[in-house]
Amino acid sequence: MARFRRFVPLLILLLAVVAVFASGATRYLNLEALQANEAALRAFVDQQLPLALLTFVVVYALATAVSLPGATILTLAGGYLFGTWIGGAATVAGATIGAVLVFYAVKTSFGQVLRDKAEASGGRLKSVIDGVQAGAFGYILTLRLIPLAPFWLVNVAAALAHAPLRAYAAATFIGIMPATFIYSGIGAGIGELLARGETPDLGVIFSPTVLGPLVALGLLTLATTIYQRIRARSGKTL
Repeated sequence: MARFRRFVPLLILLLAVVAVFASGATRYLNLEALQANEAALRAFVDQQLPLALLTFVVVYALATAVSLPGATILTLAGGYLFGTWIGGAATVAGATIGAVLVFYAVKTSFGQVLRDKAEASGGRLKSVIDGVQAGAFGYILTLRLIPLAPFWLVNVAAALAHAPLRAYAAATFIGIMPATFIYSGIGAGIGELLARGETPDLGVIFSPTVLGPLVALGLLTLATTIYQRIRARSGKTL
């Protein structure tokens, strides 16, 4: 019984994945659907702000836990509906909770088995595991600030490397803030244009509310490229 119990978190996570995709929820992860339901969503936010924020955090946590495609759209939606700072904060909270859920499910279920396979096969997952073992907080923080590896891969690798939960959660919470608030700012900028009755087109990128976050995103991408080149020259690989 105790042996079966350790698979319960992973089983719940897998059932959530099946339920989400079976429900067809992914078809709503686009800006067209957001704009089409804007009136109802904004009414909900205006009338029930605490509940709306809680719902958004739960939805984002679930989306992160099941590695649902469309996280960028959800982040934009947070800024679109709640504004840059409140929407960004809600996104960071939801993403961190979801990442912790994946971490816990993997660690308690197949942690040792998957780790042994990763060690034997080598590859990208083993590289991340080695990096986490060398310094959990700093390495995870770097991968969150400069996303050299997919978000889900870092979640799994940290669990397999037995990273301390507190260090993992803190590094994730802090590390995802820059990109999150940038995307949230873009969403807020689009929301402001729509609120003024303007239709977003190619010219939207020249609006200060959108152009500023886009420039910040470009700088973050540039930092990623520079970091990769420095590591390549030093003979290190991810």
